[in-house]
Amino acid sequence: MTEQSGGLNRAQVAVLYLVLTTAIASGIAIYSSASNITALLKTATAGLFLPILLSLIVAFLLDPAVQFFEKKKLNRTLSIFIVYLLLTAVVLLFLLIIGPPNWKGMMQALKADFPRYIGRAIEYLNGLLAVAQQHFPFIKNYNLAEQLRSASQSFFGLILVGTPRSALRIGSLLLLVPLFSFFFLRDSRSIMRSLVSLTPNRYFEMVLDIYSRVNWQLAHFIRGRILEALIIGIVVWMGLSLTDIGYTPILAMVAGVFNLIPYIGPIIGMIPGLVIALVDLGMGGEFWWILCVYLLIAQIIVDNFILIPILISRVSNLHPLWVILAIIMGGKLYGILGMIIGVPIASIINIIIIEIRRYRRTFNPYTRFFTNQGKML
Repeated sequence: MTEQSGGLNRAQVAVLYLVLTTAIASGIAIYSSASNITALLKTATAGLFLPILLSLIVAFLLDPAVQFFEKKKLNRTLSIFIVYLLLTAVVLLFLLIIGPPNWKGMMQALKADFPRYIGRAIEYLNGLLAVAQQHFPFIKNYNLAEQLRSASQSFFGLILVGTPRSALRIGSLLLLVPLFSFFFLRDSRSIMRSLVSLTPNRYFEMVLDIYSRVNWQLAHFIRGRILEALIIGIVVWMGLSLTDIGYTPILAMVAGVFNLIPYIGPIIGMIPGLVIALVDLGMGGEFWWILCVYLLIAQIIVDNFILIPILISRVSNLHPLWVILAIIMGGKLYGILGMIIGVPIASIINIIIIEIRRYRRTFNPYTRFFTNQGKML
């Protein structure tokens, strides 16, 4: 075969075939290796997300105390050890005064009583639905009671099944969280200084400003939300202790944890206590007192009138629509934990976008020119 003008001879076709085959094989090999490496990294770091997250929260909470001792002419490492010793002493003193609650016994009793609570709650709901169906006939097409039963069983079933596994992880968390928190407290400044120094000179001021604002807002948000949840849990514990309801420590902890979720969290946190009160105590005075503790005292008076204006309002700069979207997307990705951390992550993204826009308007000569022209007109 002779070589035609603009064509390829056999040797060139063979070389092209070998090059394409080699490129495809190399691409498949690289993709397979990358997939294997990604799978290995995911397996290796699967159990580190929660300890690192808790360690960051602890570091943000303890940093003001560490800075206080640093102002007393102590080095940072010694200040961290002093804060750890004081925190350990406070926890031990608290447990000696009130005694450690019997969490294992309460969880086993709750697991045994769970079907009874669900059954009685479904009975009350069916009675309410029967009354509602007389006024709104279209409700008959929706089996709300069965949907509530299946949803509550799956939700609380996951909690009760996961409790023993979570108990097994407490030992590792008690070891890893203080260790990670120590290094975050001691080396966070040098780590962030090194990372910020890697940015180009033209973006250095913007990155430094973003880091300062994100650090300030995240620190105040975490401290405010944790303190808010702790106070709400204590208020609920004290209020429920005045009644004969069972599982008071668990109900107080549930109310405090779910209070970290904006808007819908307090409503979810009070449902278990109201169901247990309705089943065990009936619609008497104690039930209405428990409802008053959850709704009026804990949420309206303590949270909305006292805690939110003091602790949260100055660092909550998100529109309620974005907060709801952050909660929904966080819940889709990581469940309850995602609903809790979705809002601060959305706040960080909002800060980054605002700072980038401000930087572009301030330091971009074209933007400044057209802005000044618009003002002159």
